[in-house]
Amino acid sequence: MAPIKFSHVPHFCSLQRSLLALALLTLLAFTYVSFTFLRPSSTDLSPNPPKVAVIGDLVESSEIYQSPGKNVDEFSEIYHLPDLFRLNYAEMEKKFKVFVYPDGDPNTYYQTPRKLTGKYASEGYFFQNIRESQFRTDDPDQAHLFFIPISCHKMRGKGTSYENMTIIVQNYVQSLMSKYPYWNRTLGADHFFVTCHDVGVRATEGVPLLVKNSIRVVCSPSYDVGFIPHKDVALPQVLQPFALPTGGRDIKNRTMLGFWAGHRNSKIRVILARVWENDTELDIKNNRISRATGHLVYQNKFYRTKFCICPGGSQVNSARIADSIHYGCVPGKEFYPFCLYSMVQKHFQWNTPPVKYDAFHMVMYELWLRHHVIKY
Repeated sequence: MAPIKFSHVPHFCSLQRSLLALALLTLLAFTYVSFTFLRPSSTDLSPNPPKVAVIGDLVESSEIYQSPGKNVDEFSEIYHLPDLFRLNYAEMEKKFKVFVYPDGDPNTYYQTPRKLTGKYASEGYFFQNIRESQFRTDDPDQAHLFFIPISCHKMRGKGTSYENMTIIVQNYVQSLMSKYPYWNRTLGADHFFVTCHDVGVRATEGVPLLVKNSIRVVCSPSYDVGFIPHKDVALPQVLQPFALPTGGRDIKNRTMLGFWAGHRNSKIRVILARVWENDTELDIKNNRISRATGHLVYQNKFYRTKFCICPGGSQVNSARIADSIHYGCVPGKEFYPFCLYSMVQKHFQWNTPPVKYDAFHMVMYELWLRHHVIKY
């Protein structure tokens, strides 16, 4: 075997060191630019903010900034673009219009859900609010989006099978396609429907046109049901009315580090419960707390806990996150400061009539954003 020559090794090492140095300099420069971009200094908060471009109805900017003013603190800590959010929200309130298809036969379930309480209340609140809101228009030519008011909630009470639910939904959509010209103009890309229970998700899964083309506003945005992040919208599942008032910055009264109670119906829940159930700093319960143990025991535990654990179960539709935010307990891995809860809580509150920045308006805001990126 020929001897190995080392004459070029020094040159190779020198080149290697140069490349390493260049990589480190690039990394440092990228890190500096990233931090400068994401967290502007006080000198950036000048009375002369950078230019803002309006593309269609959507306001955009190439820079993140916060202009001075007494209302800045309301959103500056929870939005990267507080001023742009405020501008786009104002545009939505001013211009956004939705055409609601007329209700179908009450016997075929195309009506407002049965009630505004329980874990499916979000669907009911949305149905009621959209009909009474400023966003509704009776002129389809003015509409940016079209709402298909299909609720499978009543089907559950009637004991209808999933196969028959799918047939009912499919027939209804077909009737809209044949009776109105709006679906066919975009193949349903500017249409949306709302469902806050697994029955609605299962019933519409068998209608590919809805799943693939239209915007799905659902309370179970898990990927195993084909949730498409850039197209679909997550509907906050809120158990209303809340049993107790909102929690706040009472950190001293929150003596327990973490709390969770629920069924161990997923692998992650089983593992976490096994590891944490004997930890004295954590309050871990197997199964949900029974009402027989006392009045509002479950809700009161949120007040006494700093962090509320929200592990995924058999589905992602859970009111725990909304409960945690309402009662002032930091949910899951989202370690927001306690002082921000008064700003965030209103986004997870359903009202009738709706109130500015509440859950209904934030869902409408998400739909407003989706309207600008529809492709067909």
